Amino acid sequence: MGRDLVQLRAATPEDHDWIHELRHRVYAQELGQHPPDPSGRLRDGLDGDNVCLVAARGTARIGFVSLTPPWLGRYALDKYLTRDELPLLTEGDPFEVRILTVEPHRRSTSAAALLMYAALRWIAARGGRQVVAMGRTELLDMYRAVGLRPAGRTVHSGALTFEVLTGSVAELTKVATDRYRTTLERLRSTVDWRLDVPFAPRPDGCEHGGASFTAIGTDFRSLHRRHEVVAADVLDAWFPPAPGVRAALVDDPAWAARTSPPTDAEGLLAEIAMARGLPPDTLAVGAGSSDLIFRAFGQWLTPESRVLLMDPGYGEYAHVTERVIGCRVDRFRLRREDGWRIDPDRLSAAVASGRYDLVVVVNPNNPTGRHAPAAELRSLIAAAPARTRWWIDEAYLGYVGLAESLAELAVVDPRVVVCTSLSKMYALSGMRAAYLVAEPATAARIRRWTPPWPVSLPAQLAAVAALRAPVYYSDCWLRTHELRRQLSADLGGLDGEALVEEAVANFLTVTLPTGGPSAAELVRECRRHDVYVRDLSPLSPRYEGRTVRIAVRDTAENARIVAAFGAALDALRPRRASLATPAAATPAAATPAAVTPAAGSAR
Repeated sequence: MGRDLVQLRAATPEDHDWIHELRHRVYAQELGQHPPDPSGRLRDGLDGDNVCLVAARGTARIGFVSLTPPWLGRYALDKYLTRDELPLLTEGDPFEVRILTVEPHRRSTSAAALLMYAALRWIAARGGRQVVAMGRTELLDMYRAVGLRPAGRTVHSGALTFEVLTGSVAELTKVATDRYRTTLERLRSTVDWRLDVPFAPRPDGCEHGGASFTAIGTDFRSLHRRHEVVAADVLDAWFPPAPGVRAALVDDPAWAARTSPPTDAEGLLAEIAMARGLPPDTLAVGAGSSDLIFRAFGQWLTPESRVLLMDPGYGEYAHVTERVIGCRVDRFRLRREDGWRIDPDRLSAAVASGRYDLVVVVNPNNPTGRHAPAAELRSLIAAAPARTRWWIDEAYLGYVGLAESLAELAVVDPRVVVCTSLSKMYALSGMRAAYLVAEPATAARIRRWTPPWPVSLPAQLAAVAALRAPVYYSDCWLRTHELRRQLSADLGGLDGEALVEEAVANFLTVTLPTGGPSAAELVRECRRHDVYVRDLSPLSPRYEGRTVRIAVRDTAENARIVAAFGAALDALRPRRASLATPAAATPAAATPAAVTPAAGSAR
């Protein structure tokens, strides 16, 4: 890139001495927030743990912004306020934006705006949902203009007075992309963007896998690429559909393409009822589970509704509840130290208050792959308030055993709905077929809001044939466990510092060591080998920007995954070594405050 472009990048160890020197010039000498230090450097206790993003032009550094992620367990604000005085530090896993600072002679440029936007994008890419910062009280109108709002706390530091500010990442992103769209488009052409996150968010705000199909070609003109690309970023089955499914699809494809299907998928409903031993009037079908989620949640929920989601959890639920409907959403935090399993006592206590209209449990969970025993969930639901509805997503249950389904409970308990996709378990992702189970009145309301022909004729033919081949699929599910265990062992042998977690479904996760390259960098390197894996960072700050999910493929493609993974680690090891030796963290006499426009912020 040309030297006239402003480079945005993560700070390197070489940047830290300049950062400390610039801090001293601005916060000690210019603003009087801290007393001068004979060394001419200003450090603080979070140095070496927090993240700095740097703006530079060529070799000349322009400014930086510091970020404190929630997984550190401490914030600069802890110096001024207790957690009781500022509970949002505990409740929402916020990311702290701190000490945005620009060289004095560069303050008339766009550097500060770019740094703040870069901080927002970095936070969003790590699953951040809430931002907290401090800003000078006389500039509150400017903070409000970008979406920040006062949290009701004032902080005094040296000669300066600050307001504690907060804002949701979704709202801040909306303000940036709507109100300042033209400015961002102009700035984009001036930036050499070197961060491990795209410059612009997805238009719909929902993060899905599927970049592998972009590599194949979404215009369908280069479908031969499907033989070259390993699509391990989506959880499609590695095995083909049952022979009966393939026979049904090739028998008369011209007829299947031109013929309208049964209006209400009567034959498919009857087959599901027979295969699962369920009353037909407790069923409703849809074009995949997302179709059912949108229809059901759209009926049940309003912006006044309160929803509890597992965190980490399948991103579609957060998208629908928060961004489409606008519900008040809380997260039940799953913990790595608990093996990502649901703690039934903690969940029971969270639900006992009766504040939730809906609790969503994906079981086995995606993306953690952990399964909650049916008996535990039954007990939880039995003890829960009568007003709380439970949505149980069993898209991957076949890998545990269909006997673990809560479908029979859903038939008789109006609080429970079970949703099951036929896509992943039956190798029918391209067909789009799913169903839900609920007591008859609830199922009837869903069917009433179902348009005619909800599932295409090819999909109905394929789904019926699949349900008639239980032995074939049981064998495939058993083979999946063998493939997953081998893939786990092979990946684990590449890097003793990386953590491979198998769980029970058709995928596993790999977490890179702290202080090394990010998951996004690993994903990028694997793509150089036409191997696509999923960066889980945007789903939850629980993953700390370090975890990827890998779908189990067949033996040959798993070998390609291992080879690409090993090559990516080799390519990134020099970066790991450089990041492993940050500048020494020296306690400061005082912690520099957060966003300070007098130091160059245009936030």
